Amino acid sequence: MGIKDDAVEVRAQGWRTLAALHGRIEAELEKALQAEVNLSVVEYTVLEALSRQDGWHMRMQQLARATALSSSATTRLVNRLEDRALLRRVLCADDRRGIYTELTDAGDKLFRTARPVHDETLAASLADAEEVPELEPLVRALAALSAEASNAG
Repeated sequence: MGIKDDAVEVRAQGWRTLAALHGRIEAELEKALQAEVNLSVVEYTVLEALSRQDGWHMRMQQLARATALSSSATTRLVNRLEDRALLRRVLCADDRRGIYTELTDAGDKLFRTARPVHDETLAASLADAEEVPELEPLVRALAALSAEASNAG
């Protein structure tokens, strides 16, 4: 194997490690959020993204990017959350073709209930993953990035 091939393998291994960590954490978050607050990870992600917005709303395209879903999958997700009265759609005042998705008070309340479940599960999942030799360097790198971001803010 040449140097170029080695670099490709290193990147591929890094990607596999990242995917393994992501899958492990997502599975734990899914289990905890479903059990405690009846939310999926992607539903939580929508509520969290909207909670960070001034006025608690986003355009559908922004929401699709925030959740890494296609437009059609985002629409189906928004429909489900709207049926549960956790968010609503409103027309953009400046552009009647634009539609915002907006967090309701019930959605904000559920998000505030879900956030500690999410945060505690994430911390526990990362601590568990740090005990796995293949995942430990990535978990430590994430911790360093988080510390760096905290110090910069």
